[in-house]
Amino acid sequence: MNAAVPVMKEKLIVGLDVSTVAEAEEIVRELDGAAGFYKIGYQLAFAGGLDFARELASGGTKVFLDMKLLDIDNTVAKGVESIASMGMSMLTVHAYPRVMRAAAEAAKGSGLTILAVSVLTSMDARDMEEAGYRDDPAALVVRRAGQAREAGVGGIVCSAAEVKAVRGIVGADMAVVTPGIRPAGAAHGDQKRVTTPADAIRAGASHLVVARPILGAVDRRKAALSILAEMQNA
Repeated sequence: MNAAVPVMKEKLIVGLDVSTVAEAEEIVRELDGAAGFYKIGYQLAFAGGLDFARELASGGTKVFLDMKLLDIDNTVAKGVESIASMGMSMLTVHAYPRVMRAAAEAAKGSGLTILAVSVLTSMDARDMEEAGYRDDPAALVVRRAGQAREAGVGGIVCSAAEVKAVRGIVGADMAVVTPGIRPAGAAHGDQKRVTTPADAIRAGASHLVVARPILGAVDRRKAALSILAEMQNA
């Protein structure tokens, strides 16, 4: 076994961004031993993926449910309670202070880590302006990191470009999860604020979310092991 695997595989979250449970099951089989943490988002969740998430969790596999909850306090809290009962390891909510506080309170004692999504990595300064924000992405991420710490959530989601600044705000204990990870030479797709696995680890990220560079590889297991090795070397 590659020496990087036991050290880093809990830090690599493979995004199961596929449209059927059968595809997801195939990926999990291919990555057996090379990955132990998976993200399930809208695409799979609404195609039978919630039951699959329960199945993975019941077998001891960590699951990050990427739902980006945003609603009134009570609705968010009840949703978090239901998701915690599924055995999920991580759940995203939007980084609005009231949403974060409601989610953090509802998750207490459950083992579910609430992650606050700061600014989507598909957005740049122009997108922010179009959406009506005065801050550029970096400034808004910094503000929301402070609010996340005060709200008592378990971590924050941001691009690796902001990880160093976020670490300075949230300290060493909170999770800092970075999507938009692309190995050197990989296509960026619809991501705009991207970085390499090594740079993200060096900056202080606790977990990296990787989907297309692994899912689209001819040899998915080899691609995952390569990313793990780059993370370990960093």
